Amino acid sequence: MPQAIWQKSSYSGSGQDDCIEVTPHPGGPILYREGDHPATVGRATAPSWAAFLRAVKADRCAAGFR
Repeated sequence: MPQAIWQKSSYSGSGQDDCIEVTPHPGGPILYREGDHPATVGRATAPSWAAFLRAVKADRCAAGFR
């Protein structure tokens, strides 16, 4: 199996580990992880990942949002 190439969020500064990293999985889900916990990998479908990104960009992910 080929090694995943993780892409760091453009909002992360250099040298920071507190970021989201993402890699597409060919023919499968979007894989994501937190930079300071790289062994824990989450999975999302392309549509659910797109919905997540729209929510983040619209600032709808603040604590307490319902």
